[in-house]
Amino acid sequence: MPTLTSTTTMHILTTTMHNLTTATTNKPTVAFTTPPNYANRLSHLLTLKSITPLWCPTITTEPTPQTLSSLALHLSPHSLALLSAIAFPSRTAITAFSTVSLSLTTPLLPPREDTFIIAALGKDVELIDSTFLLNFCGDDISRVNVLVPTIATPSGLVQLLGTGRGRKVLCPVPRVVGLEEPPVVPDFLRELEASGWVPIRVDAYETRWLGPTCGKGVVELSEGGLLDAMVFTSSGEVEGLLKSLREFGWDWEMVRRRWPHLVVAAHGPVTAAGAERLGVNVDVVSARSDSFQGVVDAVEAKLRGLDSSCM
Repeated sequence: MPTLTSTTTMHILTTTMHNLTTATTNKPTVAFTTPPNYANRLSHLLTLKSITPLWCPTITTEPTPQTLSSLALHLSPHSLALLSAIAFPSRTAITAFSTVSLSLTTPLLPPREDTFIIAALGKDVELIDSTFLLNFCGDDISRVNVLVPTIATPSGLVQLLGTGRGRKVLCPVPRVVGLEEPPVVPDFLRELEASGWVPIRVDAYETRWLGPTCGKGVVELSEGGLLDAMVFTSSGEVEGLLKSLREFGWDWEMVRRRWPHLVVAAHGPVTAAGAERLGVNVDVVSARSDSFQGVVDAVEAKLRGLDSSCM
């Protein structure tokens, strides 16, 4: 799968450190905890808003040989013939799927009379391009109906898929390592069942905690550093940060006391609900959860005093 190279990672870290040393009171500092494969995009969007980005990753999200092997078993002609749809709840799930398809005979989809459904969220659908479809269904793309819900949440996927009538839908989801599995995936599968679908869960990639020291950047910043906002793009990131803070003898209340005016932003309502469940009160929620642009706009509006709620 495409992963963040060491050069790219170093670029992000170097840019972050440079920005921290040149930040002024007119240039707010915003910490974000996204995994490496999303960091460059979010950092760039923050920089375009004249915001100093501080990258403090707390989790990784990437396929492993084990998860790729598990996914490949579900992409054989026999297995796909039993499916009516694939619901991708994340960008990494699509990346894992594309990686597996490179090692299999294509097109993957065997001949069938009905139209096959592929559902994805927001800008994730950019990865379901002509190459993806060519590998999946060959030249006849009319065999596939690509669905993108207006509301970029797992519940939005379920609503757009409609009534299942006993049909099977493949759900490539993460295996969570080092953290508690957030309720979002179990809830997603339950909602599909309630709509008459038969969800087939496959652990297509891993969401893994980055370890006890992943919150070190936040703790070190407390020694005189300014922090104006913190952006979370998943509840796993929130739990990862809290777990690391405890290793340093910190908790979330200490963060709030250190930066009493800190703005906490969540990328979409699912992340916001997860953060609140973990005891982290959220100040702004992106009105658009289909891309990071929404949460960046919301943070900027709050920090500049352009919007009193951004909710």
